[in-house]
Amino acid sequence: MKSFSRIICGTMGWGDWGKKFSIPQMQELIEKAVDIGIHTFDHADIYGGYTTEKSFGEAFKKSSLAREKVQFITKCGIQIPCEARPLEVKHYDYSASHIQLSVDNSLKNLNTEYIDVLLLHRPSPLIDENIINDAIRKLQREGKVKEFGVSNFTPSQMDLIQQNISLAWNQIECSLTHEAPMFDGTLDHMKINGVGTMAWSPLGTYFKENSSQKRRIKKILLQLCEKYNSSEDQILLAWLLFHPSKIYPVVGTTSLKRLKRAFEAIKIKLEISDWFLLLEASMGKPIP
Repeated sequence: MKSFSRIICGTMGWGDWGKKFSIPQMQELIEKAVDIGIHTFDHADIYGGYTTEKSFGEAFKKSSLAREKVQFITKCGIQIPCEARPLEVKHYDYSASHIQLSVDNSLKNLNTEYIDVLLLHRPSPLIDENIINDAIRKLQREGKVKEFGVSNFTPSQMDLIQQNISLAWNQIECSLTHEAPMFDGTLDHMKINGVGTMAWSPLGTYFKENSSQKRRIKKILLQLCEKYNSSEDQILLAWLLFHPSKIYPVVGTTSLKRLKRAFEAIKIKLEISDWFLLLEASMGKPIP
């Protein structure tokens, strides 16, 4: 956990689900992200319809970066109908054979001998904690997976898995516009049990919607941008980074300029009153 960059670079939009970067473009972004100080990369086997990991792996292989200087996170368990897999219906598969196959495919595609963190992508109503335990322990014995975690799991779903094996991470949706994990016991439960927090969509819906919530936030945000000499996205990240759970934002931008701003947001130390001003604006009512 200590070796991970405080800002994690999300790759979902690098391939066919987004910018459709060429191998040289991916190589350049990988190298420049590492130069900035962002050396942890978040993947999932399904990204780009099961194609983005392979492109990233080819790009990384062409770079001059040493494998031990970067960290790869990936996820498994979701089966989606697409060109690569003509399935009848989207579903979750957490059988031992599928977990093993997914990891082996990710290792091959990413051109690596190990995954730093393997996450179960989403909870399934059919998940069997004993199967998970056996499959993950086998992968760890083989040296294929260093740390194990989950994504989008509730406290009770984490408890089910943790009966037999400890969790290092839970990657959840958390932001100023989606602050529920701070109040529904999710972050408390993770902190009590030593589970690290990654946050996907750390900027929330602020840049995606023109809602009354956004307008309330923007009024405060613009004042704070001037006060801290920072941009809106930086203040939103600083708000998340302020939380004592030590949340690691997974930033999905494909822009080097925005990645630089995200990394610089680490230096912003909000005053506690400003943190609550933003929370109050998001909630749309006085702090209880």
